[in-house]
Amino acid sequence: MMEPAWHVWGKMGHINTDILHMAIRDMIRSVFHCDMSVFDAYMSPKKNKSNLFQWETSRALCSPPACYYFSRNDIIPQLSCKVFCAKYPFETIQKACKKTYNHIVIKEVRFFDLKVLYPLLQDPSLNLKILHLVRDPRAVYQSRMKVSSMLSHDTNIILRGTKGNKSDFSFRAMEKVCKSQAQIFETAMFGIPSKLHKRYMLLRYEDIVQDPLGKAKQVYEFAKLPFTPKLKDWIHNMTRGKGRGQTFVISSRDALNTSRAWRTVLPFESIHKVQSICSEAMALFGYKILRNAKQQKDLSVDSMLPMLKGQV
Repeated sequence: MMEPAWHVWGKMGHINTDILHMAIRDMIRSVFHCDMSVFDAYMSPKKNKSNLFQWETSRALCSPPACYYFSRNDIIPQLSCKVFCAKYPFETIQKACKKTYNHIVIKEVRFFDLKVLYPLLQDPSLNLKILHLVRDPRAVYQSRMKVSSMLSHDTNIILRGTKGNKSDFSFRAMEKVCKSQAQIFETAMFGIPSKLHKRYMLLRYEDIVQDPLGKAKQVYEFAKLPFTPKLKDWIHNMTRGKGRGQTFVISSRDALNTSRAWRTVLPFESIHKVQSICSEAMALFGYKILRNAKQQKDLSVDSMLPMLKGQV
């Protein structure tokens, strides 16, 4: 499931992130238990499966019993699923979850504190594992700027309770994102009981780009899931496309060029600002500071350091 907390932020956007964390944790817990009634608090009673945020990115929601147009064995294009599977009842989400699958995966970006998830990590009925994906803050900033109008609601929530000028919103939001990412990693390494360390893995986006199959294999081993030949082919094809893809659409693209697009698109002034406000996170995750525009444009100058302890 893709970012179910989008619905919480959409409904309760007048509240700051610290309080929203509690509602999001309750939602996540319910989803992991296949109880989709939790969405009743955030969505209209008259809802179809298509009212769930980015439901079409889930192969489980594009195949039986959630949709009978495709086979369970198909790897289904996101846009095709959206065309043929949108009108199924919302109840099919819970039906598919309860009766069909042994593992549930949630992708979420709206947690700013790992301690919020302690109760879920300690819940013996869940066997929760956390894969923490980070990305070069300069690339994150460039990505956010591309869709800044679409993220304005989220940005307002992130900055609620903070002081500053609206003209500086984008950098202030990045500063909070970077600080939270660093704190999550530090908490995972030094703040949680040692018995839970094996439940957490940090992974850099750029390392995936360099070795998609190798990193995917390690992720599947971490999750104790089979890494099938069909999945390997899909990953190979998705990361070696010719374009850079569409925003919010999972499609084949040139992963390497996508990962370093910020180096050719952003003005160095913006890069310098992001490096300044995200210096702690960049040092922690092994992202190198670029000193000038010449280094920025020269793609032979590496922007990363070797992997850190705790990374794959």
